[in-house]
Amino acid sequence: MNKRIFFSVTLFFIVPSLFANKDSVYSFRFRNDVIITIDYPQNFSANKKTEIILFALPNGNTTAQTMGKQMLAGDDWHYDIQHIAAQTKFVRNKTVNENIIVVYLENNLKSWPQWKKVHENYLAIIPSIVDTIIEIASVKKFSLHLNGHSGGGSFVFGYLQSQNKIPSFIDRISFLDSDYGYDSSFTKKIADWLKAKHNNHLTVFAYNDSVVIYNGKPLVSPTGGTWYRSKLMMKDLSDEFNFKMVRNDSVVQYSHKNQINFFLVDNPQGKIFHTIQVERNGFIHSILIGTKKENEDYTYWGNRAYSNFIQ
Repeated sequence: MNKRIFFSVTLFFIVPSLFANKDSVYSFRFRNDVIITIDYPQNFSANKKTEIILFALPNGNTTAQTMGKQMLAGDDWHYDIQHIAAQTKFVRNKTVNENIIVVYLENNLKSWPQWKKVHENYLAIIPSIVDTIIEIASVKKFSLHLNGHSGGGSFVFGYLQSQNKIPSFIDRISFLDSDYGYDSSFTKKIADWLKAKHNNHLTVFAYNDSVVIYNGKPLVSPTGGTWYRSKLMMKDLSDEFNFKMVRNDSVVQYSHKNQINFFLVDNPQGKIFHTIQVERNGFIHSILIGTKKENEDYTYWGNRAYSNFIQ
């Protein structure tokens, strides 16, 4: 069992005007440099199944920007590239018999890879963050979904690295163009977790970033982007699982019994699709794939299905 380290937290209630609604949003600081924001549904009930989604923020974004809002003249463009709050509302509208709690994980450096570099003991801190969230959420029966975009994947890998085996209360792990930190040392741990329960789901989204030229230079190194890392993860897992390929226009899906899914987007024109994968219903799909509501009134890589829910 991992040694748990608990830190004092300051809890306060926030209802920013741009998110004002009947949902409850709480925020607190952990160790002064981690900001945790918990979004509870308005129809929360202790008698319902509860899914706690930990969403580790992308590099350079605040929680408010990640939640998103209706854009006005002069607004920062970051408010219009993810819309996790609106996508959450879409999911809640589809899963009325469940509690969907979304937890936004931000740090003062706005980068989980950089945060880990300045915290040599991150393998102790990250599980303590997760334990604290579970304690504050105060739900007896729950499952946990590890999720994140961009550098947020570094938090997810940090947690996986800290565990001898992936805990049974985790039922979903999703990488929204965020698996830069994957290497083959994670393969057995992930494979064992997938084999432990058939309803454990791994979902990976990536686009071909290896062909992108930005400011005259390659956007990523030949082995450093999510295109390469996602293919490496799939290759490693193929020793244990068989994958079936299905192509839908520019999106190639590799699937194992709809428990494991890799969505790889072609990029013949060398465009940057890093945030577009999230914007085009990626967060929704990471939650609903493998359920009865999969692809109901939305498609991954389709038009925004959540526009009516943007505050």
